[in-house]
Order: sequence, then C-alpha cells, then structure tokens
Amino acid sequence: MPTSYSVRLEKIVAEHELTVAYRATDYDRVCIDNWDVSRPALPLAGFYDYFDAGRVQVIGKLEITYLSEMSAEARAMSVDHFLSSGVRFCIIAHGMPVPREMMEAAERRDVTLLTTEQSTSDFMAELIMSLNSMLAPRTTLHGVLMEIHGEGVLITGESGVGKSENAMALLSRGHRLVADDAIDVRRVGRGQLIGTAPELIRYFMEIRGIGLVDARHMFGIGAVKQEQALDLVVHFEPWDENKVYDRLGAEPLYTEILGIQVPLYEIPVRPGRNLADILELAARTNRGRKMGYNAAQALVERHDRMVDQG
Repeated sequence: MPTSYSVRLEKIVAEHELTVAYRATDYDRVCIDNWDVSRPALPLAGFYDYFDAGRVQVIGKLEITYLSEMSAEARAMSVDHFLSSGVRFCIIAHGMPVPREMMEAAERRDVTLLTTEQSTSDFMAELIMSLNSMLAPRTTLHGVLMEIHGEGVLITGESGVGKSENAMALLSRGHRLVADDAIDVRRVGRGQLIGTAPELIRYFMEIRGIGLVDARHMFGIGAVKQEQALDLVVHFEPWDENKVYDRLGAEPLYTEILGIQVPLYEIPVRPGRNLADILELAARTNRGRKMGYNAAQALVERHDRMVDQG
C-alpha cells in the first residue's frame, strides 16, 4: 500500500547547502511532509486567509524589499506575526542578510532561519523537485525491473517462473538491470513511476542453482542503472491450456500502480519459448504504441481498406 513520507529539515539543509542563520531548539526534530513551497508576500502584508504554515516558506527580494520600505515598528509587527503563525522555519534567498527585526522575532518565537546564495526561482525549482522525489507516494513490488531498449520493463510472476534467469539473458544482450526481487516504486509528479532497488540488495540477483550474483561486478558498470521510469509490466504465468490468450493485442491491458495505469502484457510460459526475445519484443511494441503505432490496428485498417475495394 502507498505510504506517506516525511523528510527531516537537516537533510534539506545539507542537500541544498543552506546556512543556518538562527537554529531553533526543535531544529533536529522538524520534519517536512508537504512538497508545496510558498513565498509569503501576502502574509507579510497582513493577509493570512488560506495561509498554510505547513508549507516551506521562501523569502526573496520582493519580500525583503517590501519589509525594508516599512517603518521599523511596522516591520517588527509584520515579521513577528508571520513567525508566530505556526511556521517552524523559513528560508531567505539570494544570500540577503536577515533583517534585524526578523532575527529578533525568530529568537523570541524560536523559529529556525535559513539562507541560501541561490536566486529565489532557482532555489524553489530545485527544492520542489527534491521534495517531490523524497515525499512521493511509494510502494514495494516483487519482480525484476530492467531497462530494455530504453523502456522500463517490470517483470512479474510467481516465484520460480524464470524472471531472474531471463533478466540475466537480457544483461548478456546489453540491456540494464535496475532491481531484482524487490523494487521500490514511487510516483513522481502526476503520471510517472520511478523504480529503484533497496540499497541493501542493489544490483544483486538470485539465480536458483547458482546463488547470488553481483550484476555490476559480473557485467560491468554499464549493465546496471540506479533508477528507471516504469513504462511497462510483463507478467509471466504458467501456460494454461484452458485459458484463451490474446493473439492480436487490439485492446491493450493495463494494471494500476499507485493510481497510474501502466500497460500490461500477460505472457504464458512453457518449455521452448524464448522469453528474452519476447521481453525485447514487448519493449519495442510498447515503445511503438507510445509513438502512435499499433500493429493490430494497422491490420484492421488494412482489412477494412481491402473490403472497401471489393
């Protein structure tokens, strides 16, 4: 099931090389669970309707200039009201000095003040991308994630059906391994899934009869990849003589992962089928469909043209 995540403020400070201008007593305990970033221009002007103190607050030249044009008394009231609104920290961009009244209010209200040398827009863009990744909804799936012809292919199926063995065959053909057995998948933005391996088992594969194999050590650094967008799911299942399998592919199948519909191919497994070839074909087919080509539809259109021509 998807899980909500949070990230500690100190991790953001380290990742974005922020300077601590004032360290509040709860600095080590502050966690961020909201990837929205706001500029508090209106709150500093006294308008707090719809203000969300849980968002990261970034103060730029606009806000500092506005405060500098106030009288000292009005400026002190404005920043005191802002820092007493529930925010636990705020960040001042462009490396601008912290106004004296803001520093005094931060000490009085025990709110952390941070600064960055980056411009406001550049810093906010980087911070939003970072938080979007760290706080993304995520889940753990069982299978093998490979990059095949540029497509992120998640191979699923029952234990022992041949997922890792076929992944090994694909590695020999020059494709790349992302994760084997357990895949951490997170939803980034509105419609993209990113898969990676848990750090403990990253690049290791389990091959029955042989044991653990380090793909990076055996095939080289070019055979592995730290993360990959998930474009396609291929599900291996034992061949069932009583089941009718899709032979045209006119109506694509989908499976839902973290609320996103992902194309699905159900591949029956029986002796004699070259599954590595089929996986390559599935990746090529999915890539073609994304570019607007569907072989089944092309066949139907050709049939219709021939019927029309008599």
